[in-house]
Amino acid sequence: MSSVNISFNPKLLKEIDKIAQEESRSRSELIREAARSYIERKRRWGRIFEVGSESGHARGITPDVVNKEIAAYRREKQK
Repeated sequence: MSSVNISFNPKLLKEIDKIAQEESRSRSELIREAARSYIERKRRWGRIFEVGSESGHARGITPDVVNKEIAAYRREKQK
């Protein structure tokens, strides 16, 4: 296993240590799990956006169309 040095602000490090202690595990173990969870969440969202993009493309919906719809919705909601 490789090691790295990471800097955290003191407040965040205190929270990390508190949770690690509550869960009876090391700081490193907690941070490794957090990194794995983040990576998995990014992958899942990537797949969701990929499916949505393919589905939209098949229906002729472009990012420009989506942006225009969002802008119109926001304008209407502000009224």
